[in-house]
Amino acid sequence: MIDYTRFKKVRVERDGKLLTATLNRPDRLNAVDVTVDGEIGLHEELEDLFALIARDSSVGAVLLTGAGRAFSAGGDVKQMQISTAGAGGAPAAALDEARRVMVNLLQIDQPIIAAVNGPAMGLGATLALACDVVIMSEEAYIADTHVSVGLVAGDGGAVLWPLLLPINRAKYYLMTGERIPGPEAERIGLVNKTVPADQLLPTARGIAERLANGPTLAIRWTKASVNKILRDRLNAIMDTSIALEGLSTQTEDHREAVRAFAEKRSPVFVGR
Repeated sequence: MIDYTRFKKVRVERDGKLLTATLNRPDRLNAVDVTVDGEIGLHEELEDLFALIARDSSVGAVLLTGAGRAFSAGGDVKQMQISTAGAGGAPAAALDEARRVMVNLLQIDQPIIAAVNGPAMGLGATLALACDVVIMSEEAYIADTHVSVGLVAGDGGAVLWPLLLPINRAKYYLMTGERIPGPEAERIGLVNKTVPADQLLPTARGIAERLANGPTLAIRWTKASVNKILRDRLNAIMDTSIALEGLSTQTEDHREAVRAFAEKRSPVFVGR
């Protein structure tokens, strides 16, 4: 049996065939950081974790959720403050790892159920929507907020949202970063179901256990068939979207957004 105890920023628990992975940086709203100065980031842990799960035949299903009051706030803006000041090149590392996270996540044969317990923003939204079933708390909201910090929605948003929504509606949400409350996300078909907060984990766990103990090959091969659409779309789009996101990290608008975040004010964008 694979040992998952080495992960620090993801808490991994086993119960029979069900593996629960909890993003575990609650003090940072489970923001996804990169490895810097020898400290392993959540990006790298997720990349490695998804690769391990794909090889673990004892896992029947995966439940993905967040610790504390958020699912994930997305990329770690505090770390962006350091990188935009010229200390360490975190954007390049983050973009490279973000692509591998998505590739590894879509290669998992087992069904993955997201229990979105709080805000799912930016990369956090991508992680949730890349799962096979998405259950949200009625109190949670979801948004791809890359544009809010002057970045291209390159780490999966351009792949996933137009598959889940009509294309113009997807572009609206990607270009505005507008927050979508749980009930509205269910109404427009972005997520499967919303439930009261106290019913979120029992509901998501019930679905995960049903799939974990179902006809394994039929479930996995059905998922593999449908996920070919996602993998083909990722291969067609993500190299371009990631490259454009990389370019957007060098813009004045991104630097201004990061400064504004640190100074707790609204950014003033200049279009360059």
